[in-house]
This record gives sequence, C-alpha cells and structure tokens, in this order.
Amino acid sequence: MINADLAALRQNYSQNELAEASVTADPFEQFAAWMNDALKAEVKEPTAMTLSTVGPDRLPSSRIVLLKGVDANGFVFFTHYESQKGRDLAANPHAVIHFFWADLERQVNVSGTVERVSTWESDEYFASRPFESRIGAWASHQSETITSRTILEERVAELSVKYADGNVPRPPHWGGFRLTPDRFEFWQGRPSRLHDRICYTLDRDDWKITRLSP
Repeated sequence: MINADLAALRQNYSQNELAEASVTADPFEQFAAWMNDALKAEVKEPTAMTLSTVGPDRLPSSRIVLLKGVDANGFVFFTHYESQKGRDLAANPHAVIHFFWADLERQVNVSGTVERVSTWESDEYFASRPFESRIGAWASHQSETITSRTILEERVAELSVKYADGNVPRPPHWGGFRLTPDRFEFWQGRPSRLHDRICYTLDRDDWKITRLSP
C-alpha cells in the first residue's frame, strides 16, 4: 500500500528559464554548460542517464548507465556486450539517452546512432577502473539468470585469487559504445507546467534550433 495520494503530488518549477537567445549554436557546448552546472551544484550522480534501446522483438527497454565521456563525436558509456542492451544495440543501433537533474529542474534528451568504441578506448578505460570493478566485469554474465548470489560471490573470490597481482585483462565481452546524436532536447522546468523545451535537430551538417510546446 502506498501511503500517499500520488495524484496530488506536485512540484512547481521556478528556478530558471530557457530561451532560444540564451542557448549556444552547438548543442554539445550547451550540454557541456549544463553538465558543468550540475557538477558545480553537486547534483547526486550527475552522469547517470537512462539508456533506452529496442531489440529485435521491437520491445523497448530502459536502464540507468553512467556517462564516461563526451565530445564532438558523441556520448560514451561502457557495458557488457552480451547484456540485453548490448544485444539490443547489435540488432538495432539506435538509442536514446536521458539525463534528469532534479535539483536544477532540468532534463536533457539525446537520440542518435550507436557503435562500439575502438579497442584501445575500451582497454584504456577498463585499466582505469578499480580492481573490484574489473573483477566484476569477468564475474558477471550480465542479464543472464543465476540461481543465487552465492554463485556470483564465489566467482568474484576465485577471480580475485587468479588476478591477485592486479593485472586484470579486459574481457572480450566488455567494452564501450558511442552514441552519435542527431537530436538534442533541453528541458527547463517552469511554473504551471509551461516548461521551456529547446530542440536541436541535425540538418545535414548544421543544427536547427526550434522551441517545442510543453
């Protein structure tokens, strides 16, 4: 039983506004400015983003992943290639990522095509991860059914002994993806649900900026 009237819950957004004249011509620069604001505000998990994919069954699936890099080429995240999201992207290399920074009353939605990053990029990032995280990448057959947590813990223990020297190679089934955007939407909460929504759409080599109705 939920001890609240969900229909009655409301939040009135009033911190800021977003106008066409205030955004940059380059959506990557606009994203960088907003990410820096989130970092400065010490928003919890500012790099957390919802990744939505569609598999060969044409059913959508979403989960939270962490942004690990962004530049003019796109947004980078890392995962198990044989997980559900990895299989979805192999079958349908289109995805959406979505950031929600509640403390700033802001959202960013980015859609585009996805491809694997280079081997050296995956190797470089994997080597930078904590020992426990590298072991976990080997121990977990992500998205597969296991009969108990004990099995997972036993794998971790065995692998920790095997790689006790700290030299843990990157598993071949683990690596990075890069989403190359063709659309951005920046959302700023406003009073009375009349939110500001500024959309960037890629038109050949140029970004077209439009305002969307809330």
